[in-house]
Amino acid sequence: MKTIDLRSDTVTRPTPAMRAAMAAAEVGDDVYGEDPTVNRLQALAAERLGMQAAIFVPSGTMANQAAIRALTRHGDVVLGGTGCHLLRYEAGGAAALSGVQIATIGSNGLFTAADVRAALPPADHHYAPVTAVALENTHNGAGGLVWPFEQWRAVVDQARERGLALHCDGARLWNAVVASGIAAPRWVEGFDSVAFCLSKGLGAPAGSLVCGSSQLIDRVHRIRKMLGGGMRQVGILAAAGLYALEHHVTRLADDHRNALRLADGLRRLGLEVTPEPQTNLVFFRAPDVGRLWTAMLEHGLLINPSDPRTFRAVTHLDVTAEDIDDALGRIGDALGGQRG
Repeated sequence: MKTIDLRSDTVTRPTPAMRAAMAAAEVGDDVYGEDPTVNRLQALAAERLGMQAAIFVPSGTMANQAAIRALTRHGDVVLGGTGCHLLRYEAGGAAALSGVQIATIGSNGLFTAADVRAALPPADHHYAPVTAVALENTHNGAGGLVWPFEQWRAVVDQARERGLALHCDGARLWNAVVASGIAAPRWVEGFDSVAFCLSKGLGAPAGSLVCGSSQLIDRVHRIRKMLGGGMRQVGILAAAGLYALEHHVTRLADDHRNALRLADGLRRLGLEVTPEPQTNLVFFRAPDVGRLWTAMLEHGLLINPSDPRTFRAVTHLDVTAEDIDDALGRIGDALGGQRG
């Protein structure tokens, strides 16, 4: 029986064409800036976002943490949405590495310009200064939600008016681009730094990019070295990222359709799906998460719980519409055994 893995869009394997691109990659020493494939990837990433420069880093967490360190000073406060990856899933990195606090505002991962204003402290040295705002798009903790664009722009305008730095945690930014039909440069206009992953929906085996001004990326380059992210003949991985950016962005729409297909099927099985999927993340509730998780494992289906009442299923490059139908059948069988 084939195992169907819906734990994350990070579990994908490189396609044969991506492997061929990796095998044929021209390489050099990237610490010296001499890997031509890395340089092409960085140039393409900056071009796709309409920014001056970009730097290749090993992971999304390093991308976020390096950007935050570049934008802040010890003792600062960064505003983020509830459940933001920067606070919840990065091992306390912002506090440990940059000496900053993350203050969450708004609800369900989103916030407004008014929320930003309300979070700003008085001009009094008793208070830690709020110096930056981090927006996550799509928002992992809020069900793969795409920010309403006008609300997003209002937050950006408010931050700029107040002299705050702006970071976009765009780990799944390309999902937001495809789902909204709004071009990436419009989403990131006005941001100091933007991070996006190659190893999430785009299907590359590793790597993320930080994009921004040339001055900002020069600072991130030094921070990457401090964090141990300098790599050598890494064009082999950069070639996978290049292939992903050139071939795997528009196909994200397939993942979004499969997420809706899964959600519809789960509802037919009597399970609550909330929120309605906008991209490739599907959250659904079960009366006994532990028992259902065990039963699904026995049926060759991998889906992780996100909390004691909820599962998070993620559609991706390695999952077809037929796999979704097969997965639904296995969930039905698992539920039957659970109810029995």
